[in-house]
Amino acid sequence: MEILSKGNTPREMARKLDEYFRAGVLQLWHVDPKRWKVRVFTDRNHSIVLGKDEHLEGGDVLPGFTLSIREWFGEAERTAPR
Repeated sequence: MEILSKGNTPREMARKLDEYFRAGVLQLWHVDPKRWKVRVFTDRNHSIVLGKDEHLEGGDVLPGFTLSIREWFGEAERTAPR
């Protein structure tokens, strides 16, 4: 999982993506807390974007895992230091 921040460059994120999949990662999540979205990569060239009204699922990597994007980000906002 990578939590995106405004300091991340597209080049940096592409490099990290390559590194993860070369290392054998089967699924990678790019979490965008500002937009309440998660991009799920299943390989370097295949991804889907999930919005706040969708659920993140673990697929073959974490069978049975499911998480509401809305609830996840909502909880993060409620518990973030002010």
